[in-house]
Parts: sequence; C-alpha cells; structure tokens
Amino acid sequence: MALPFLPGNSFNNNLGKSKYHKSHHFDYKNEVSMLVGEEKPGIGGELLRGQKVKPKNTVFPKGNGTNLPAWVAFDRQVLCFDAFFQEAVHEKREEQFRVRHCKVYFYLEDDSIQVIEPREKNSGVPQGTLIRRHRIPKPAPNDDEYYTAEDFNIGKEINLYSKVFKITGSDDFTKNFLKKMGVRVNEAVDSPDNPYTKYRKAMDESMQPLRPYEKHDTLKQFLDHDRHVLRFYCYWDDTDKRSYLQTPDETAVPMFLQRGKLPKNIESLRQPGEITDRTVLNVFGPTGHGGRYILDSLKTGAVYTDFYRDSDLTLGAVLNVWGRKVLICDCDEFTKEYYRNKFGLETFPSVEYKKDPMGMGPRQFPPYNGWGSEEDSLCSCMGLLPKPPKRDFIKFMEKDRRGLDSNVLRFLARMDTTKPIDMDRRFIISYFLSDDTILVFEPPVRNSGIIGGKFLERTRIKKPNQPLYSTDMSQYYLASDLHVGANVTFNSHKFVLIDADEYAFRYMEAHAGEFSKANINAILKKLVSIVGKNPDEVRSFFMKNDPKGCGTIGYDQLVSLLRQVDPTITNHEVMTVARYYSERTAEDAVDSRKLVAIVQEQLRKRNYEGFGKLLEDCMQNDQAKSGTLDAEVVRTIVHAHHVPLPDDLLRAALSLAVANEQGAIDYKSLIAQMNWRDSPVPPMQVEPSSDPNWQGTSQGNNSVSVVNYQNLLDDCFGKAKPES
Repeated sequence: MALPFLPGNSFNNNLGKSKYHKSHHFDYKNEVSMLVGEEKPGIGGELLRGQKVKPKNTVFPKGNGTNLPAWVAFDRQVLCFDAFFQEAVHEKREEQFRVRHCKVYFYLEDDSIQVIEPREKNSGVPQGTLIRRHRIPKPAPNDDEYYTAEDFNIGKEINLYSKVFKITGSDDFTKNFLKKMGVRVNEAVDSPDNPYTKYRKAMDESMQPLRPYEKHDTLKQFLDHDRHVLRFYCYWDDTDKRSYLQTPDETAVPMFLQRGKLPKNIESLRQPGEITDRTVLNVFGPTGHGGRYILDSLKTGAVYTDFYRDSDLTLGAVLNVWGRKVLICDCDEFTKEYYRNKFGLETFPSVEYKKDPMGMGPRQFPPYNGWGSEEDSLCSCMGLLPKPPKRDFIKFMEKDRRGLDSNVLRFLARMDTTKPIDMDRRFIISYFLSDDTILVFEPPVRNSGIIGGKFLERTRIKKPNQPLYSTDMSQYYLASDLHVGANVTFNSHKFVLIDADEYAFRYMEAHAGEFSKANINAILKKLVSIVGKNPDEVRSFFMKNDPKGCGTIGYDQLVSLLRQVDPTITNHEVMTVARYYSERTAEDAVDSRKLVAIVQEQLRKRNYEGFGKLLEDCMQNDQAKSGTLDAEVVRTIVHAHHVPLPDDLLRAALSLAVANEQGAIDYKSLIAQMNWRDSPVPPMQVEPSSDPNWQGTSQGNNSVSVVNYQNLLDDCFGKAKPES
C-alpha cells in the first residue's frame, strides 16, 4: 500500500545529497533562444520524470580485470561484414538493376564505420571507398542516434545515407566477438549475383578475336629457376688460330658468346618476316580495311628450330657453337647436384683436354726503370690506367700505435768500420711494424765534431747485393732480420746491432714464432743437441763457476759459459736465456705504491668518478658473492665503463692486486685503490719508461745481473738425482 502524497507522508529526496548543479537547458541557435537540453538530466544529475538516456556508444558487457576505456581496450580491432546493395539502372536495355558487393568495417574503438567496394575489371563505375570512416547516424526519426555494434548482425539491413545494405556474412573474429556480447549470430546468407556481370562474362566467352595470338607462359619456369645457372668448363681446339675457351685452370675471356638460345643445326640466316608465329593462307576482298584472311591454325607452314636443352649438355658432349666444336670437360658442384636430382646421374667423370704445349708461358714484366718505387712501376704494367699500389691496411691498423703500445722496435747500433772517428758513434735504429719502414737517428754528442740528428729518413730499406734493374721484386729488411748481434747494411752503411730497448725484447719474446732468436724453446733444443749425452759434465761445468753453491751466476759468466758450449750462439739468444732465467732482486720489483699513484694521477687528470657504478657492475657479475672475480672479467668491466686507463697500465694494476689461491682478484680493494676521491695517494715523481734519449740498456736498471742456472739445467736435462 503506497503512502498518500501529502505533507508528512513523503520522503525527502535531498537527504544525503551533495550535488545540486543544474544542467544547461536553454541556449541560442541562429540568434533564437530555444530548449537545447531535452536529453540533459535535472538538478544534481538526476533524470527527470519519464526521461530515458539513450546510449551514444556501444555498451560492452563488463568482465573481470581492469576497466580500460574502449579506445584502449579495442585499439586496432575491427568487425568485418560482407554486404551488398542494389542499385537501379535507368534507360538501359541490358540491365534494370545492378548488385554491388562491398565490405562494411565497424571500428570498435570509436564506433566509426567504413564501406569499401572491391574493384572489378572494366566495371565502368567508380569503386573503392564508398563511405569514408566516421560515425554514421541512423535514419529519421532516430537521426539523433548513431549506429553501434548491437545494430549489426548477419541477415540485417542497415540504411547508410539512403543506401540499404544487407549483411550476408562476416569473418570468424566478428562472429566470436558478437557471441561474447550476447548477440545470437545468424547463419550466412548467399549473396545474389550481378546479372550484368553474368551477361558480360557470357559475351566475352563467346567472342573470338580476329587474330588469336598464342600465349607462351614462361613465368613458372622463370620463378622456379631464377638465378639458377648451370656452369660447364669447355674446351675449343682451334689449333690454327691458337685460341681457347675457358678451361678449368686458365683465365676466362671477358665474353665469347652473348647470352641467348643456341641452335643445334646451323642454317643460313632467313629473311625478315620469314619466321612468324602465324601464317596467312589466303586473303579475300580488298587489301587493307574490309579484307578477310584465313590463318594457318594447324601451323602446317611453321618453321621449328631445335635448341640445346639441359638434357643435351653432358660431360664429353660436343656442342656446335655457331660452327665451332666445343667439348664439355667438367662442371661445378651446383650443376652436378642439379643433374643428380633431375636425371639421376651419380658419376661425373671429367674429360682430359689437350693443351697446346706452345701456349702462353708465365707473364714476364719489364725490369725496373728507376723511376718511382718498384711497386708503383709494376702497377703501370698492369693496365692502361695505372693505379697506385695498395698498402696493407689491415696490418697498418693492427700494428699502429695504440696507447702506450708503440709497435716500434728500437735497437742500439754502431758502425762496422775500422775508422777511429766512426767507431765510437752510436745510432738508434727504429723499425715500424705498421709499414716495415726503418728510421736511423744519431744522438748528438758534445765536442765530438759530428752533428747528430736524423741519419736516415724513415723508409723501406732494400737488402744489399741485389740487382738494381731486375724483373723480380727486391727484398726489403723485415722485423725478423733485426736482432742483437745482427749485421745490417743500410744504403752502403754497415751497422752492428748491439742492444735493444725493453719493449723490443718483450715484443720479440711475445711473438717467438716470428723471431727465432727470441724463441726460448728453440734455443734450449739447440743447446741440448750440441751438448748431447753429457749433461753431468755441463752441470759440473756450471757449478765450478758457482763456488758458493747458491745456484746463480752473473751475466758475464753466463755469456762466457754459453760461448764455450756453443761458439755460434748470437748475442740476442744469450740475452733471451738470461732474461728468461734472471733472478729479480728487491730493487727490480715494481713499487705497488708508485703504481697506485700513477693510476690515480691518470684518473684525476681525466676527472673520472664513476667508481660506484664500477663496483655495482662487478658485484652484479659476482654471482657467487665471494668478493672476487677473474682478472679478465674485471678488465672487461673496466673497459666497458670506459675507464681512462691504458691497457698496459691496467694489466700492471691487475697483476699487483690482491688475489686468492685461484688467481681471482678482490675487486673491492682494487676499486678502493683506484678511487682518488676517497683514498688519495700523494703524487710521486715517476720517470717515463719510454725515454726519447734512450741509448741502450746495458747500464740501465732493467739489465740482468744474476741468472739462475739451476732452472736452466733442469729445463734442459731434467732435475738432477739427489746423491745417496
């Protein structure tokens, strides 16, 4: 029972209400005041009595998950429908109406519609996009509403701008989407055929052109064998003219026969128009317009030419190449695989071809004429347009100076002469590994009467005793020809190499395969082969020069002993043995504090402060959380962070870092030593390792003073048995 609508018996609807705004119902249109808010709600957004809000967009059922807007949830999702509409045709006997098939696309993100008609050949009507994509209103009296997804279903008719489209089908995505919305999707309907299209098709099939040209469809063959080429090696014996085709081991001529079909039988050239696709048998009526003719449909007068095919090309077959007998000798691997798959051939025996013994011999170049370099003169003989000689760019990039790695071998030399004024002169010979050039420099000496400076410009130097004008290329000095004790001749000046710098010794020892004088294994084998089966005598011989029995001898004693064992041993081989078995004293050891000062000074100059990120990257690579990493891993991380340290300085710091028994480095202590902000080390005065005024190492701090001969004997003859 409802309460009467009297004071005191009704509820106050404003209780708990917080919104009292009023909608905008009145406005001016064309300078006339009128009601414009028929669909707008009342005060506070509440609907008026009898008012129903019509949805402006498609209402999708809510599901589980995030409540995203339609333009995000249905981005690039489109409903596709097959439809047709009937168009009337006036004043035409062949057709009264025309059925036009089209595609209707409904975009879910904004309820826009697009209609496209597929293009047909020779249709005579504009086709393509019939209705551009936009929201389409419904026909009157509902023209204030727009089409939504609920209005589309198979079998329905929709009116789009006075054109009635009947939907006949849709794709699978559209059907599944409508079913999820709760729409019962109807079965697909057959689309009617266009009667005029059927009429045109029947008319085209009944037509017979006056000149029925044949179609030779070669597209399939082109697509199946595109870029497939059968390559054969042939031989043409034309002894009279001394000519050859391409053979397996001879240089191919640029072009012998242009690409084209090759006929088997050579006939005389026919006149133009004699070989045609069709033959005219008879002509009726006047010549030209209005005449009639009969074509040879059976091709009784056609002329056929037999061309070579792949089945005719076999090893040993003789081809008639426009009157020249060419013998097929061999083929490549692709051709063999093609014949193996298509024709089932298994063996491909090559044919031995006859070669003229009076053929072309090796190419002889004219002798060097003295103008320019030998390489430049040789390039002028290679072609009509001379090109400059190519330099070894890869070697130049690999052996060019990088950081502190100079790739320059420096030797100390003296003149091999008996003149007293030249016997005391010293020269610095620098060999550049990047381009095999040599530079000779003479350090100036005060009051010597000789002006020092550059003695020989940087250039490649030929070896002596070679003919000046020869057809063969001259031999130049290489890095393997330079070693301590070597005698070299530079432009008639004889030098003896008496010493080398530390970088040269290290480089030659690191590349022992290229420098035999710095190969410690080869030197030891040479000494063992000379000594033979008397190792005890050699041991006693060394022990006599070690009265204290400490297992070490001086450098001069080692030189004299090795000279007595092998008089032909070179100075560089002696130095290599001494350096390998040297005993480093405390003075020779690297000062770790000095090295840390150098590292911090380098980082301070470059203002590097990324130690925190460096430590984080090391901790990330330390999966075991042991606080240690392999030296190469740490080196890779440092290079990845672009720490401004030369590679040799970084390697030296890693070699002196705190490590465990397995050789893993404590990266935290290493980074703490490098941190010049938190752990600064006072700068120290450090002498450069590469002295531009270097004049030999015989009196330097890096010279070998003590040699452990016991390790030398153990490596040569094995460890001695203890006396019982």
